[in-house]
Amino acid sequence: MKIVECVPNFSEGRDMKIINAIGDSIRNVKGVKLLSVEPDKDYNRSVVTFIGEPEAVKDGAFQATKMAAELIDMSRHKGEHPRMGATDVVPFVPVSGVSMEECVRLANDYGKRVADELHIPIYLYEEAARTPERQNLATIRKGEYEGLVEKLKDPAWKPDFGAAVFNAKSGATVTGARVFLIAYNVNLTTNNKDIAHEIALRIRESGRTVKDGTGKSVKIPGSLKAVRAMGVLLERFNIAQVSINLINFNITPPHIAFEEVTKQAQKLGVNVSGSEIVGLIPKEAMLMAGKFYADVKHHKLNEDQLIARAIQALGLSQFEQFVPEKKIIEYML
Repeated sequence: MKIVECVPNFSEGRDMKIINAIGDSIRNVKGVKLLSVEPDKDYNRSVVTFIGEPEAVKDGAFQATKMAAELIDMSRHKGEHPRMGATDVVPFVPVSGVSMEECVRLANDYGKRVADELHIPIYLYEEAARTPERQNLATIRKGEYEGLVEKLKDPAWKPDFGAAVFNAKSGATVTGARVFLIAYNVNLTTNNKDIAHEIALRIRESGRTVKDGTGKSVKIPGSLKAVRAMGVLLERFNIAQVSINLINFNITPPHIAFEEVTKQAQKLGVNVSGSEIVGLIPKEAMLMAGKFYADVKHHKLNEDQLIARAIQALGLSQFEQFVPEKKIIEYML
């Protein structure tokens, strides 16, 4: 059976009527299964995860985008997370029996339909990008919604689909195809956002850019590969958080990111209090963490015990209970 995952992010994390309406628009599409809807009030953003057969998933993504265009007004949106549209980003991820090329086609078909029917400018990223400059989501999103008017005037930022016309209500949407990404956030025992951002600069693969003695820009890479990160403030908990995207968990799994954030935090005089998974996580990533944190004398822990050990060691239940049956993708299929 061909299975594709779609993880659209919507710029609404507070109004549950809007969030539920978007979820229902996906749930009502035959051939898809809505796995999770996770709103965040500080980010003012919701991460939605659903799976199904390719064509059904593509339709589910469109229906959700259409609902978001009707209900979300970007001219009034404020939140901690970078964003440029009501439906901000729509990645298609191959899960089973589907190639990356097929997911690229889905992104193109979806993007064209959204541009044609909803008049929202569309940019393609990751594996669907048509130029190297557009592979990175952060590069496309630079300037965010507030910078879209000027961005659309720049010929270098002509949308991949749709006219270069500013849609004040819906902004712009980025879509593409990518490997499974783990959205993983590490919580600090401080409310100083600058400390969280400094840690992000130290760990993320892109690192930071500084001036050398001659005034030339020099890039200093971070300590972790396949990692993107930034610092944010969670006002409802009054703590700073290192918000991380693990692009390839086989290169840098969550437990390695957690350990590195802990090390850098301690260098800056603060500690780590826990962490959270946004959306779903592959079982293998949890087992890797469980084995990493298991005591030497507990080599024969079973799968459930390893996962429980990972949950405890990573502090995944700090904000709300981490329920494996609701957070591990294999358990949701």
